[in-house]
Amino acid sequence: MKSRTWQDVKPKVNANGILGSKIYEAPEGEIVHLNLAPGAHLKKHITPVNVAFYVLEGTATLEIGEEKQSFPEDTLIESPKDIPHGVFNEGNSNLRLLVIKMPKP
Repeated sequence: MKSRTWQDVKPKVNANGILGSKIYEAPEGEIVHLNLAPGAHLKKHITPVNVAFYVLEGTATLEIGEEKQSFPEDTLIESPKDIPHGVFNEGNSNLRLLVIKMPKP
């Protein structure tokens, strides 16, 4: 049995100051823990696989294709492959979410 917390994995910081920790990686998929400070955003991009976002803390604003909507904690949001998507923290507190990619890109 293997276990880990997101704090166990050294995070990578992107240009927008987003902390990302790849907490699971296998041929069948990967899970990344993201931590976005207030005002931070992950710019719109395209992935070749389906993505699911699970909001752990805070409110996530997602833009998928032409739609933009905010989601509270404990919400799962699906984003189909090949559709531009971005994540925004428009709130006043940290936003933590899991990004689940299946299969691994």
